[in-house]
Amino acid sequence: MKLATIRHGATTTAAVAVNGGYLPLPARNLSELLGTPEWKHLVRVATSSHSSPDVIPRTEATLLNPVPAPAKVICCGLNYADHILEMGRDLPEYPTLFAKFADTLTDPDAEITSEHSQSLDWEAELAVIVGTTLRDADEAEAAAAIAGYTVANDVSMRDWQSRTLQWFQGKAFDATTPLGPVMVTPDELDPEAGVQVICTLNGEEVQRGNTMTLVFSCARLLSYISTFTTLRPGDVVLTGTPGGVGMGMVPQRFLRDGDLLRTEIPGIGTLTNTVRIRTRATIQSV
Repeated sequence: MKLATIRHGATTTAAVAVNGGYLPLPARNLSELLGTPEWKHLVRVATSSHSSPDVIPRTEATLLNPVPAPAKVICCGLNYADHILEMGRDLPEYPTLFAKFADTLTDPDAEITSEHSQSLDWEAELAVIVGTTLRDADEAEAAAAIAGYTVANDVSMRDWQSRTLQWFQGKAFDATTPLGPVMVTPDELDPEAGVQVICTLNGEEVQRGNTMTLVFSCARLLSYISTFTTLRPGDVVLTGTPGGVGMGMVPQRFLRDGDLLRTEIPGIGTLTNTVRIRTRATIQSV
C-alpha cells in the first residue's frame, strides 16, 4: 500500500492510494493515524468498503510531508560503503547517529531556503517510518515494527556542520529536509533486496546508490536505536546517503540559488525541491 498525508481544499487528511486517487482515512495525517493501535485495520476496512465518490482525484490532492509530527527523527550518517570511503573514513563498527527535530522536515515539493549558509549539500536517503513501539528490540522485532518507507533528502549546511566536531547544527535548520511523497508499506518494498536511491541536480545525476550496500540495514538500525531510546509509531529514521555528495567532490560543489534538486526512490516516488539562497542583504532589499 501507499499511504499519504494530503491537502484537499482547506483540510488535510491521511489517505491511501487507490485507483483514481486517494481514499481519505479517519485521521488528519499519517502521524495521527499511526498513533492509533488499530491503524492497519482502519486502512483495510476503508479500502474494502469504499465507493468511487469517496475517492479524491489525484489532480485535487496535494501531497504533504507524510508524518508531520514525529516524536523522534534519528539519522544515520555514513552508512553506504562508497560514501564512507569518499569522506575518508573507515567502515564503522557501530552506526553514527544524530538527531533532527520535526521542524526540520518539509513537504516533498517545498522550496528549501537558506539565509545563513552558502554551503548547502544534498544527501538522498531512504527513510523508515516506525509503526509499533520498540524498546530493546531484536532485528526480527524491529523489522516487524516498520510501518513503511519514504524518500528524504538530508540537505546539510556544511559550513555550520564543520564548526564543531558535532554535526547537529548543520543538520537541524528548519524546513530543510523534504520527506515523501508517500509511505510505502513493507509488503511492496524490500530495501534488503535492493532499491535505488537517486539524486539529480538540474537534471544531472549526482548520486545513485543501492540499499543492498547499506552497512546497517533498516531493521538493524531500529534494533540498535531501540536499545537506548524508545521508538514510537510515526518516528522517522533516515538510513544514510550514498556517495556523490558535493562535499566529497574535487573541487567541492554546493547548491546555488535556483537549483532544482530531485530525489527519487523507484517504487516510492520523487521529491522535487527548488533551492533558494538568501543573504541578509538580499532579504533587507526585498
